[in-house]
Amino acid sequence: MGSDLRRTVIIENVTPTVDGGRYAVKREVGAVLEVEADIFKEGHDVIVAFLKYRRARETAWRETPMSFVDNDRWRGRFTLNAVDRWQFTIEAMTDPFRSWLVDLTKRVEAGQDVASELLEGADLVRAAADRASGNDAMALRDYAGRLASGDRQAGALAAAREERLGALMSRHLDRSDATWAEREFDVVADPERARFAAWYEFFPRSGVPGRHGTFKDAEAMLERAASLGFDVVYLPPIHPVGLAHRKGRNNTLTAQPGDPGSVWAIGGEAGGHTAVNPDLGTLADFDRFVDRAHQLGLEVALDFAIQCSPDHPYVREHPEWFFKRPDGTIKYAENPPKKYQDVYPVNFHGEDPRPLWDEMKRIVDFWIAHGVTTFRVDNPHTKPVRFWEWLIRAVKDDHPEVVFLAEAFTRPKMMKVLAKVGFTQSYTYFTWRNHKQELIEYFEEITSPPVSDYFRGNLWPNTPDILHATLVKGGRPAFRMRLVMAATLSSVYGMYSGYELCENVPHAEGSEEYLNSEKYELKVRDWNAPGNINDLVVTMNRLRREHPALQLYTNLRFYPSDDPNILFYGKMTPEKNDVIFVAVNLDPFSTHSAWVELPAGELGIGDDQLYRMHERLTDTWQQWRGRGGRITLDPHREPAAIFSLHR
Repeated sequence: MGSDLRRTVIIENVTPTVDGGRYAVKREVGAVLEVEADIFKEGHDVIVAFLKYRRARETAWRETPMSFVDNDRWRGRFTLNAVDRWQFTIEAMTDPFRSWLVDLTKRVEAGQDVASELLEGADLVRAAADRASGNDAMALRDYAGRLASGDRQAGALAAAREERLGALMSRHLDRSDATWAEREFDVVADPERARFAAWYEFFPRSGVPGRHGTFKDAEAMLERAASLGFDVVYLPPIHPVGLAHRKGRNNTLTAQPGDPGSVWAIGGEAGGHTAVNPDLGTLADFDRFVDRAHQLGLEVALDFAIQCSPDHPYVREHPEWFFKRPDGTIKYAENPPKKYQDVYPVNFHGEDPRPLWDEMKRIVDFWIAHGVTTFRVDNPHTKPVRFWEWLIRAVKDDHPEVVFLAEAFTRPKMMKVLAKVGFTQSYTYFTWRNHKQELIEYFEEITSPPVSDYFRGNLWPNTPDILHATLVKGGRPAFRMRLVMAATLSSVYGMYSGYELCENVPHAEGSEEYLNSEKYELKVRDWNAPGNINDLVVTMNRLRREHPALQLYTNLRFYPSDDPNILFYGKMTPEKNDVIFVAVNLDPFSTHSAWVELPAGELGIGDDQLYRMHERLTDTWQQWRGRGGRITLDPHREPAAIFSLHR
């Protein structure tokens, strides 16, 4: 108890943390985590502080010294050199020797006799010698003797100031009264693809005229995704599709012969969530598909949708996992006014949820064993947050390389808490942010702390469920404009196949559903059809790989442009050796011109200085002077411009 009362150093306002340490901070492997805290105590003693860190599975702490910044603020850094969950905390204490040395110096400068103070210093050095061993102990005892030599005060003062003595005293600092931060803080170091990746979604059952496609057929789509420059291919559910209440084309209630049904109506005679649709092939065929993807440098992401068709084995084996009506029948899914008669939602609020939780983890583990380390999770906001926190932690404790993408278009706080409890990436409101100021406000929020410490926005201009009015009305210029923004506002983005063909016919006026949606039918596309934007897709993915600035998430900055239709922003590396600026015409119908302003002071550009800007989409060069330049963007020619700065 007495020792505790002597621990009077204050450690507070530790950053970065999420909700005071309740949730883990997110970074990527290789990142340097910079930790700051306010550290101080009563009086004028010299304080030393250490940043302690370890992998969560380790017991011993490593440490690195923290340095004083100003106003009682301290800073330390360490490198997250492995994909894993890490922990950090702070240890701080007074340094009696350095405090003594500061006091001694003041007395000497004031001309005071310091014989007594030198004896005090000798006692401090002897105590350190008792904590040391070997040569260090011998050297410290020698220093103690020199300090205690009152008849040779000048020599004692010189000894007190020797760097070697300071280093020895630091090495054998008395930490018995050290103060530790009140808690340990977690940080998850994810693989690099958590921060930098381009996703491509396609239905492997589509693409073959006259029949259901197979995994073997879909290897052609792997080749295509790789040629377009994507990193991840995302497959909607590949499991057996139920027959009961199977939906027909355009979500009609009655399926016609040959209608494949919705892939989200999971489960049938051939099995459930750990089976593959026999029409796609066998599990061995899927394994070959994954192997081929890896050969092409692609990751395969699977859809994890916790819902069942009426034909799913769970309905027979675990009826307690479903919602019941008063008459005992099972409820199908509804999101009024929408009805999903072919899907049963799963009940996480039964008498004992644990068997259900364990079964969901078994599913994820099963697919990890088959080479899948990325999961797009369908509607996670309709399941308990506590479940996701448990599941993701349990999976990543064994497989820290796994990435989870949350498909939750819902209330902001729910989207954020899903990210806090472990989802690696999150869908965003990007699709519905189309005006200049709302884009600026939204992206400043999600790419800056505190939100960016846990939330990584994965931008999708379209999905099988979302065809926004901007694309419907704006046509090809809007598709090009939104692609450039998705690929540059965030370091991780994706698109659903058909986007490159500018498919934009809605099911009905004002609807965000596609007409003849691929969710309910097989599609065959001409990937080289007139009006395609394949070249722009290739260019954007190439530029993202060429420019390190575009591979970072938290370096987005918006800059002035004097036209409300032209959005101007930039990204640069910390060393400023790669500097990118993007101008986008948000109006898909009309040409706009704007004066745009660079952060000249930050870049060291003088008012009259000339420099060159390389416009990457047209591969042209421009000479600019001083603080900025004028940009004109015709949406029917080039709705956007991407500049790299050359001094």
